Amino acid sequence: MSKYLVLIYQDDAVARQAEGESVSPAYQEFMQRRDGSLLSGAALQPASTATSVRRDGSGGFSVTDGPFAESKETLGGYFLIEAADLDEALEIAKEVPAGVGVEVRPVRLVS
Repeated sequence: MSKYLVLIYQDDAVARQAEGESVSPAYQEFMQRRDGSLLSGAALQPASTATSVRRDGSGGFSVTDGPFAESKETLGGYFLIEAADLDEALEIAKEVPAGVGVEVRPVRLVS
């Protein structure tokens, strides 16, 4: 089995409205249905709480408030899943009740 990270994107305005709410019924149903594949997951605080760190080109760093890019769509959470292959990971990802969509990335294991 391989591990995949499912990055959940949502509209930032919708995310701000949902602050403090409990897990929605759609997510609860998804998590129960896919319990055997879900290794972990979490919602993230709104993009307004993000801090970005970038290399400044002269050996130092620039630290700024907010995410890297200005966008209505922000990273809202993730699931770390286990799947036989990318096809199975995509089938699981299609069930995530995300507002905007998800991105699926294989986890690269290094030793």
